[in-house]
Amino acid sequence: MELIMEQMPIVIRSLNSGFLQTLRLFFVTLIGAVPLGLVIAFGTMSRFKPLNWISNIIVWIIRGTPLMIQLMIIFYFPGLVLHNQIWRGNAGRFAAASVAFIINYACYFSVIYRGGIQGVPVGQEEAGLVLGMTRRQIFFKVKLLQMIKRIVPPMSNEVITLVKDTSLATTIALQEIIWAGESFMKGSQGISGVIWPLFFTAFYYLIFSGVMTVLLGRLERKLEYFR
Repeated sequence: MELIMEQMPIVIRSLNSGFLQTLRLFFVTLIGAVPLGLVIAFGTMSRFKPLNWISNIIVWIIRGTPLMIQLMIIFYFPGLVLHNQIWRGNAGRFAAASVAFIINYACYFSVIYRGGIQGVPVGQEEAGLVLGMTRRQIFFKVKLLQMIKRIVPPMSNEVITLVKDTSLATTIALQEIIWAGESFMKGSQGISGVIWPLFFTAFYYLIFSGVMTVLLGRLERKLEYFR
């Protein structure tokens, strides 16, 4: 017990540093995937057949394959196949992870967006056209708020899933919180052969997931007035 208490400050500092990396990946993914998902959704609904076809194929591939494989392909493909390793150092690993996560979650978000847009009754668009509104005006002034109300619950589920999926970044040795906890098993900062720091990482995820659940729950309640 005394030994654990001596190791505790070192472990906590390392886990805190790894958790900051996890938070960065989480927020970068959301910032990139939320708007990209909307773009992809418009592509899958486009009347321009080539764009529609390409967008749907991309969504099908991304949703049909594991995120871990996508992450490994994006990170290792340039170096092993093109012989040009563009992802160098921990910053490069973070960039590769960000690209993989953004593309993956954008495709999932696009399906949610599409469902929300198509869930708005067609009659409202027809009424807007009769009143002389453009399709752009109809989307932003009529459909958008209704769409937001419909997509918040499924988007909330995806966001909570993202909290835990960030742990997959350890696959390419990104120094996030799981990597930090696992490093003490192999030997780090004079500590080796201990597994309890890895279990501590669960508390970080539980707290982060709990905070996000509360915040997203409040958002859903604030949107109740759309009913």
